[in-house]
Amino acid sequence: MKRALVIGSPVTHSRSPMIHGYWLKRHGIDGSYEKQTVLPTELTEFLGNLQRDGYAGCNITLPHKEAAALLIPNLDDRARRTGSVNTVYIENGEQHATSTDGQGFVANLKWRVPQLQLNGINVALLGAGGSARAIIDELLRQNVGRITIVNRTEQRAHDLAQHFGVGVAAASFSDLPELLPTTDLLINTTSAGIADAERIPLDFSRLAQSAVVTDINYVPLITPFLREAAAAGHPIVGGLGMLLHQAVFGFSKWFGVTPEVTEDLYDLVARDIDPDYHR
Repeated sequence: MKRALVIGSPVTHSRSPMIHGYWLKRHGIDGSYEKQTVLPTELTEFLGNLQRDGYAGCNITLPHKEAAALLIPNLDDRARRTGSVNTVYIENGEQHATSTDGQGFVANLKWRVPQLQLNGINVALLGAGGSARAIIDELLRQNVGRITIVNRTEQRAHDLAQHFGVGVAAASFSDLPELLPTTDLLINTTSAGIADAERIPLDFSRLAQSAVVTDINYVPLITPFLREAAAAGHPIVGGLGMLLHQAVFGFSKWFGVTPEVTEDLYDLVARDIDPDYHR
């Protein structure tokens, strides 16, 4: 039986076992996917014993994504460019790792807004954390025209823009009124805007009517940030699909089948987040 799991601290509320369990059952695979709390002080030992303990690999969530990148011997280009990993797999007896967050983000966008063409568009991205790094890396691979990182601490945005170089710039929230009219895709990667009391200072009326607005947060399924964008007439994309799509690569590596993200899977996880959810 093939085994995989997700590790983090905390990891109690991870939906990854639900996602992978759904695919295991759907494809009739004799396998398991678990979750385990691993403290920062335990990470090195856990990864060192991963194969000995019978695992084909694992997902890595907060707070270990950057620390794990320093411990896995074989990183692909995505992991090296982002300095972060979320998927570990065994190949030829050795541990390999990648970051699938950016791929999951783009796949979710294309799933929900299939007519959106990323080539040459202008992107405004709110936040400068680990998720932002993965998304910027993948958007650059998709040949977007310009990415502007908007962050409360402008220096952090400048540092991230400098890391990626050509095609990426930095700005502060006070620059948004001038930035929004030429923005085709607006992305929120911050935790602000999850609760109404933490409203992001943004005037959606200045955003081009055709601009797509997305939020990588998925609890709640439709954040106040997205509700406000929808009320202003913009197409919106929630974050749950990103979670589903980023899981595809790992499952294919561990269990030998490339699964499909379906509306049925989305509904299953959405109902776990919000019992009142209906399509």
